[in-house]
Amino acid sequence: MLTSDDLVTGEAVALDLPPAGLAIRIASGLIDLVVTLVLLVVLALVFGIATTDVDGAIATIAVISVTVLVFVAFPTTIETLTRGRSLGKLATGLRTVRDDAGPISFHHALIRALIGFVEIYLFSGVPAFFSMLLSDRGKRLADYAAGTYVVRSRVGLTLPAPTPMPPHLASWAAGADVASLPTGLALGVRQFLGRARDLDPTTRQAVGGRLAEQVSAYVAPAPPTGTPPYDFLAAVVATRRERDLERLRREQATRRRLTARG
Repeated sequence: MLTSDDLVTGEAVALDLPPAGLAIRIASGLIDLVVTLVLLVVLALVFGIATTDVDGAIATIAVISVTVLVFVAFPTTIETLTRGRSLGKLATGLRTVRDDAGPISFHHALIRALIGFVEIYLFSGVPAFFSMLLSDRGKRLADYAAGTYVVRSRVGLTLPAPTPMPPHLASWAAGADVASLPTGLALGVRQFLGRARDLDPTTRQAVGGRLAEQVSAYVAPAPPTGTPPYDFLAAVVATRRERDLERLRREQATRRRLTARG
């Protein structure tokens, strides 16, 4: 069963990107708050000294400039350059991503900074706290406006067992021409095979059928008539894995021979 913590790719296959919890978001936010206040004090002192003997209009411009630099320009620049990581997120292992799990851009970072100034600094973080508390992805108001959310980037990786070759397709796969799949399609197929057991039969058949139709363009001849989409996809993945492993073994053996001769 797919949960609200799952992202869905164009191939209708869920991706696990766990949203950051409230506690770690607060810890990250406190680090960013301290950094921001330190930067604010430093720049306020610098601009204050520089505008000591100027008129009030220039002093007002200096105050506005410091505010924009500290609360908008600085966080926007940091999150843009680091693809979604503020200093607090770097320290706590978090990252801001788009709702479709892609990396954020300058546009997303700017919206988050502008609305973040209002919800965090003008309103002491109260709107942000209750928004994260009520959201199933821990979204604050800036995340809703920008179409983003924060994920844990330091998650332990557990590799699933390789998909086995369906026995009744072994002879067909041995003689089939199976080309390398595009990266996105290959990822979608592998994720579908790993999740297929958890899908209801109707969804499994529909998603598998769409993926099998895309994969069939890279396979010749077609599998035996009546082959279920899951079995066809499993055979393709298993065949590509075995052939790639064999190719790597040959390349490794060649390198060893050349090294030995040298």
